[in-house]
Amino acid sequence: MGPGKDEGLSSEREAEKAGFLQAHGFGGARREPLSGDASTRRYERLYLADGTTLIFMDQPPALESPRCPPEATRAERLALGYNALARLAAGRVDAFIATAGWLRAQGLSAPAILAADAPRGLAVLEDLGDDLFARLIEAGQDEAPLYEDAVVALVRIHEIAPPSVLAYDGVSWPLLTYDEVALEIASGVFTEWLPQLKPELAFDAAAVTAWEAIWAPIRAHGAAGATVFCHRDYHAENLIWLPLRAGAARVGLLDFQDALKAHPAWDMSMLLHDARRDVSASLEAAALARYFELKPDIDRARFLADYHALGALNIVRILGVFARLVTRDGKPRYAAFMPRLWGYLDRCLADPQLAELKAWMDRYVPREART
Repeated sequence: MGPGKDEGLSSEREAEKAGFLQAHGFGGARREPLSGDASTRRYERLYLADGTTLIFMDQPPALESPRCPPEATRAERLALGYNALARLAAGRVDAFIATAGWLRAQGLSAPAILAADAPRGLAVLEDLGDDLFARLIEAGQDEAPLYEDAVVALVRIHEIAPPSVLAYDGVSWPLLTYDEVALEIASGVFTEWLPQLKPELAFDAAAVTAWEAIWAPIRAHGAAGATVFCHRDYHAENLIWLPLRAGAARVGLLDFQDALKAHPAWDMSMLLHDARRDVSASLEAAALARYFELKPDIDRARFLADYHALGALNIVRILGVFARLVTRDGKPRYAAFMPRLWGYLDRCLADPQLAELKAWMDRYVPREART
């Protein structure tokens, strides 16, 4: 019996990857797979003859639904699917290349691009190393200075007026806005997928109507405040410690291809409402204080209100995405992160301005279901 369809496609992709590496002078490198994430991307470390290492990115183009065209209407985005609705990059390597180049031009530490074939979804990148913030903290390094540097880098990003198009070395990518449609998807994934993970929950028409009424003004405010470059996945698993560099460049940046223009509170929520590790209330407070120290002209009360409201939106989005990963995609490990997210949500809901949202949660998602 001959090879199956999947096996044949795999061997074809492997031949394509080997040919790409050979064409760019990396054919003799030893290749070692790296652990994956929730995406369809795959990474390998390349060990070169001179002892240096690089990272090989493999993002098969056909594995994702289409991206969002810049001028697409809501109906057109709905027809294209989830990536277009949420304004995700659909795994496009050209998004990574253009964003990396732009970040590096601002003095930030995104990986340099050594070789790329964007249409085929392949690239060779600078290896920033293995010192992820999350791994260093697990090994006993003091978390406070790392988070302080993460805030320094974020402030640097927020100081730069974001362009409408990111460009690098002939590759360009539109920097879209985290608009109300995308934010609606962020809140809607919770009511769609949480009951599929927890069948004891039932969100009837009245519950969904009330849910939408609560989020509508928050989404409108978030879209109106979309003024800064937003990494969109800014947390300890995507930040690398580079102590030999200076200032904001000491924070290596990964996984930024889904970047948008967004409200400045969004990436702060990603950092401090980290699904994969505990961020204590005291560390959260210290990071926010550092942000305010570096941005003395900011309206602190207004920012905190936005941080709690958009943070709550971000948290329910992640809860919904994790419920989908568990139930639809057969990835049960994501269920273990959800109790932590419920804890972060409680912190946000302590803000009196979110009393209506807290009441909805207390009514429709009882405490025993928040596990």
